[in-house]
Amino acid sequence: MMRRVIMMLLALATVMPLAAQRWLGGDISMMSANARNGVIYKDTCGVTVDPYDLFREQGWNMMRVRLFVDPHNAPGAHHDQGVCQDLDYVTALCKTIRARGFEVMLDFHYSDTWADPAKQFTPKRWEGLDARALADSIHRYTRHCLLALKAADVVPAMIQVGNEITFGMDWPVGRVDPMEDPNWDVFTTLLKAGCKACREVCPDAGIIIHTEKAGQWPMTRNYYDRLEQAGLDYDIIGLSYYPMWHGTIPSLGATLDSLAEHFPSKPVMMVEAAYYYQHDGVNRGEEDFSQCLPGTIEGQREFTAQLVRELNRHDNVTGLFWWYPEENLYGTRFEGSRWGLNRGLFNSADGQALPALYEMSRFKH
Repeated sequence: MMRRVIMMLLALATVMPLAAQRWLGGDISMMSANARNGVIYKDTCGVTVDPYDLFREQGWNMMRVRLFVDPHNAPGAHHDQGVCQDLDYVTALCKTIRARGFEVMLDFHYSDTWADPAKQFTPKRWEGLDARALADSIHRYTRHCLLALKAADVVPAMIQVGNEITFGMDWPVGRVDPMEDPNWDVFTTLLKAGCKACREVCPDAGIIIHTEKAGQWPMTRNYYDRLEQAGLDYDIIGLSYYPMWHGTIPSLGATLDSLAEHFPSKPVMMVEAAYYYQHDGVNRGEEDFSQCLPGTIEGQREFTAQLVRELNRHDNVTGLFWWYPEENLYGTRFEGSRWGLNRGLFNSADGQALPALYEMSRFKH
């Protein structure tokens, strides 16, 4: 026991710059598009506000931004869902974020469109490449993007090498299963290529490896064990947590306890979390609402309060980020499809900030 305690203390000392600072924020990748289309934001009293000012008042200090390879190649329906973040878009948004006093977390999707556990499409420009050529392309592309951001004076503080890559990325070449052995050497070679570029260009940035089985400890443990066995150079375990897909908050807490014990050198960040403020409770796809709070404004607030209380119990948790907090259709001039998930922190009916936004400020940081 004493030996384990000493090892944990030594490990934490090596990552103290990361562990000492806690981060609160959200993935605001649609903020620029919303601004162009006239979206109106209000505080809880109904007064029109600058959302950046409101986020700052609530203690937010970092913003997450996704980056697609060639989003113009994405299906048209995905464009309606917000797939537009190419390097030019991201550079401009990151400059705004930094100018408003926030740090940046950059989220490489390594895809032309959404990358998540159900789909990890290889970008069109890399289709047909073998594992070696794909790794080289990932390295060169990552370097290119980071050098462009560095030239624009917006070096990210955190970098995700892949988005929700529980089952690998750039399928079929990089596809894996945490519970099965095949292809991990290929997948970790792709990850190493991305991480290497991050270290070369942004040596002070924290590298995040992001998965989404937060309520399933055996799968989570196997995954990060395999990264350790491969000698992957990264800093932070990133998790997604949505209760309709990932189980109860106590199951999340059990995973966080186990991560602290088994991976003491790796801080954990909740890089995606969200819940509905409006939902009819009908299951769609793999959503399971049987153990969830109501999909109402109060249900969203209570979910956030419970999540923050749980995260505050865990010293290894150093970040909390709401996914798509800027979702808001009030005042919009969007044409075509209006992609409303009703999981943001503003009510699309009137643009007013929801109580969950204020609950997030209780996260210790």
